[in-house]
This record gives sequence, C-alpha cells and structure tokens, in this order.
Amino acid sequence: KERMNTIKHNKVVSITYAILNNRQEVVEQHDVPVAYLHGRSGGLLPGIEAALEGHKVGERVEIQLAPEDAYGVRDESLIFTDDIENVPPQYRHVGAEVQFENEAGESKTFYVTRIEDGKLTVDGNSVLAGQSVTCLVNVIDIRDASTAELRDGVAEGASPSSLH
Repeated sequence: KERMNTIKHNKVVSITYAILNNRQEVVEQHDVPVAYLHGRSGGLLPGIEAALEGHKVGERVEIQLAPEDAYGVRDESLIFTDDIENVPPQYRHVGAEVQFENEAGESKTFYVTRIEDGKLTVDGNSVLAGQSVTCLVNVIDIRDASTAELRDGVAEGASPSSLH
C-alpha cells in the first residue's frame, strides 16, 4: 500500500536534490532530505512541484526550468558601483555578502562581484538569475500530512531551501 503512494496535493514529500547551472555544474546539493507539503503555498518553485506530481518513492526526476520559472531574469537595477573608500573594509573582496534593507524593512543580500580601478560593484541578483537550471530530484518519502501540517500549510521540520 505504502509503495503505491504518489505525490499529490496535501502529501508530505521528502526529497534530496541537486541544482545544476546552464553549464551543467552542480551549484547546490542537498543530500539530507528536505520535506515540503505538496500543493500548498510556500512549497517548492511551482515548476518543480508540478513536475513531481504523480511520482513515487525511489524515483529520480530531472526538471529543466527557464530563468523566469527558476531564479528570475537579471535585474540591472540591482547592480550598484561605488568608490571602494565608501565601502567598509570587511566587504572589500569579491564574493563578500552585504545585507541591505529597504524602506519597508525587507532585507536583501547583495554580493560583491567586481573590484577594479578603485570601484567596487555589488549585485543583488542570484548567481543563477538569467540562467536555465536543471534540478535533479530524488523522491525519498511520501506520507499523509498530519492535522497540524494541514492546518499550518507547512510540513513538520520543513527547512527553507533554495528550491522555494
């Protein structure tokens, strides 16, 4: 009976996955299962969730996502360049993460992407913005959601992941 379980609305699904960029390089990998409540807001990216529908435990699903279905298209308004003297020393290296807050108090991470000619550039785009990605998803477990999970709309022990 349990083996016939398929991924559908209100099932708690545990997956492991890898995300590959457009050069087929692994940019993120989760070997510890991540649980989510299928078909409820706050789950996976919609394209991934739709592709997993109907699959069973033990299956491996390869999902191709266009930029607009994955990490978005590049937004040039999220790129800023300033004189390096105006930047605190701890951020004066490529790859540094800088948190900025907007007027609404929402926080966003920017990354230092370039330093040249006394100028430093930060970029708020995901490194995967503008790229088609491949998600390799392994279905580890499927179970019925508990009453509390259905009420809250979240799988117990669900952790935020980049597939959201």
